[in-house]
Amino acid sequence: MRVFVTGASGWIGSAVVPELIGAGHQVVGLARSDASAAALEKAGAEVRRGTLDDLDVLRDAAAGADGVIHLAFKHDVAFAEGRFQDAADADRRVVEVFGDVLAGTGRPFVLASGLVGLLPGRVVTERDGLVPDETREIPVGPATRLATAHLTLSFASRGIRSSIVRLPPTVHGDGDQGFIASIVGVAREKGVSGYIGDGANRWPAGHVLDAARLFRLALEKAPAGSALHASGEEGVPIRAVAEVIGRRLGQKVVSVDPADAAEHFGWLAPFIGADAPASSALTRELTGWRPTQAGLIDDLEKGHYFA
Repeated sequence: MRVFVTGASGWIGSAVVPELIGAGHQVVGLARSDASAAALEKAGAEVRRGTLDDLDVLRDAAAGADGVIHLAFKHDVAFAEGRFQDAADADRRVVEVFGDVLAGTGRPFVLASGLVGLLPGRVVTERDGLVPDETREIPVGPATRLATAHLTLSFASRGIRSSIVRLPPTVHGDGDQGFIASIVGVAREKGVSGYIGDGANRWPAGHVLDAARLFRLALEKAPAGSALHASGEEGVPIRAVAEVIGRRLGQKVVSVDPADAAEHFGWLAPFIGADAPASSALTRELTGWRPTQAGLIDDLEKGHYFA
């Protein structure tokens, strides 16, 4: 297939692009900078210059593709600038454009989504949180992104083989600058490796290379309107993560009172305290996906997060 990929030079995209090319697909990657364009060319992809605000560029690229994988999100706007709603609204507009272009074609459209917050405290399955209703009122805040995932699922009724890949809060690997790297950064700053309460809350986890393979499988074979989980591990206790970090940094491992979590962890507090285990049993059954890379604790033990 000729596949248009947004976020093609990002953390997930930089693994998805070679995965697709290695499987014989032709990749067209969206690049908003010279550095991103150079990285994509080096990987063997065709470059389409533009941003998520260039809707005509996105429309044209999707029209010329056999499938679309949408990984990009304005993380800098959402978090560094504190304008999450603007980023979520921009993402919604992009997905609406892809839906209009692909309607009635039977082509695949794969959206990167998330696992945290769906059903706190219980194991989430791929059947949970499926509300493919494009007419519902769009909520504000973080729920906007969930509504965009619901919109994507509804595209199945418009003749699009749409699917969502729900990513765990940590998609880990060498080069990761996300949640785990940030937790390590907090430990360095505070001088202790912390967890909230008893640390028994669990995060699903997956390696970036395993996630990349799942995006390819979703493109190739996911049924229309399906949700897939890139959780190689159902739930890793956050205390176990803190213990590895503490040992690697030579620090004391401490419990942080929930009342003090925001002060200690900053913006990470709501995430590091989340209990969000997630199964991927149905994903494996539907697609044949089998994670083969190191689990989160083993990956931490390799040491690249502490280099």
